[in-house]
Amino acid sequence: MSFNCSTVKTPDKNGDLSFINQVPTQWKDIPKEPIKYAPKEETIFLSGGLTLLQDKLVEAALNSMDINFIALPNPDFKSFQTGKAFGNRGQCNPTYFTVGNLVKYLQNLRDEKGLSPEEIVQKYVYITAGGCGPCRFGMYITEYKKALRDAGFEGFRLTSFEHDKGIFQGDEIDENILNFTPRFFVTLIKSVIIGDIINLLGYKMRPYEVKKGSVDEAIEKCKTLVSTAFMEHANLIKAMWKCRRVLEKVKLNRLQPKAKVMVMGEFWAAMTEGDGNYNLHRFLEAEGAECIPQPIINRLMLSLWEAEQALHKKEQLEVKDAKKIDFSNVKTRLLIKAGKAAVKTHFTLYAKAIGLHDYQIPDIEQLAQYAKEYYTLECSGGEGHQEVAHLIESVKHNLAHLVISIKPFGCMPSSAVSDGVQSLVTSRYSQANFLSIETSGEGAANFYSRVQMALFKAKQSAKEEFDALEKPEHIPGKVNNYLYQPKSDMAGSAAALIKSLKS
Repeated sequence: MSFNCSTVKTPDKNGDLSFINQVPTQWKDIPKEPIKYAPKEETIFLSGGLTLLQDKLVEAALNSMDINFIALPNPDFKSFQTGKAFGNRGQCNPTYFTVGNLVKYLQNLRDEKGLSPEEIVQKYVYITAGGCGPCRFGMYITEYKKALRDAGFEGFRLTSFEHDKGIFQGDEIDENILNFTPRFFVTLIKSVIIGDIINLLGYKMRPYEVKKGSVDEAIEKCKTLVSTAFMEHANLIKAMWKCRRVLEKVKLNRLQPKAKVMVMGEFWAAMTEGDGNYNLHRFLEAEGAECIPQPIINRLMLSLWEAEQALHKKEQLEVKDAKKIDFSNVKTRLLIKAGKAAVKTHFTLYAKAIGLHDYQIPDIEQLAQYAKEYYTLECSGGEGHQEVAHLIESVKHNLAHLVISIKPFGCMPSSAVSDGVQSLVTSRYSQANFLSIETSGEGAANFYSRVQMALFKAKQSAKEEFDALEKPEHIPGKVNNYLYQPKSDMAGSAAALIKSLKS
């Protein structure tokens, strides 16, 4: 026998069923004892889980709005162990890393900084993304609460925004804690976009740096320039121009044939830069590859596309006694279009300023057309149809020598759905070099071994592609300037540069 969720708990005394006929309400996890929280101006907000650069840019962006915000350190293996110690069994890898990272940080405040658990609970708030999904993502908030309670921080506040709503938040957000206003999200998105752009350039340049570590040093300077611009409310485009001058000083040797590897998959596993995905991006670079990361703007554009599709379906419904002309959805449609235009405009302005010329914001509608023959577009869990579409796109447009789909162990949308579809895709596109791989926080040796096997074939393809081209006698100096980004049908960067000199 099942009952609706209710705030009324079953009495300890057996046989008392008086609660059955009470009005059902949404169940809430309320602390046993009432807690007097610190006022808003004394509250410290915590978050993290993006790339290393973006976490710090978000911190500067929110601090510029007088929000006392701290970006958590990058989750490491100790975070994973902490998450497993305090979390439920069978949770996915991102849950253990992110939940454990928060608990570890709070434990450090208690044990190293001398704050009492009561003071921590009263002053600190954690911001995270939430949502109702077909997988374990829908249980993240509950997992946070369970782990925090068991670690001695019962009543610690968590506030979330749904990952698929963006700035279109409902009334469920507690505005007394933090106002998720359009200004908040616009500033947040600016920092994320700039982080995406700098990260993309970093992945383009780092495999070809003459002096090891020079690209990371330049990116660190760019981080300082952009963070300062946020804090001083200065012009961000000018800050990106300053970053351009910093990056131009980095010496590169770009005529090295390297395998180009597209990394995609579950959002967090494909994006994080640390133990959460066995440092996959750095491992690939150390093995002689160039990475194509999936920037966060891709997820943002997918969310806007999904909102647009949901609105279109709603408009197609036949409603009894409906008006011939219904303007109820006009505002929402205009907001979605304005959001897409704003994201594209800001990305283009910042990208041109710093010198990222050859990156195109993904056409989500075109990707949907690639995938719809294989994947039901209405299945929007996880990355939806994007994984299938990216593999097809990479083959059709010769974007990469290897495509890696990385996801947590047992990830339902990616492992159970997308990977099953990918087998049909690879059977029809036999030239595709595709590797699906899972992370569990352990088993790094097996993980690296599988990547190396797939990478061997990719390296061979890159070398053959490069060797097949006739090399000019004179190589102009511009080829080693990151600002020279010719368009080409070659997958490898070195091959694309050589071919551009012949045209």
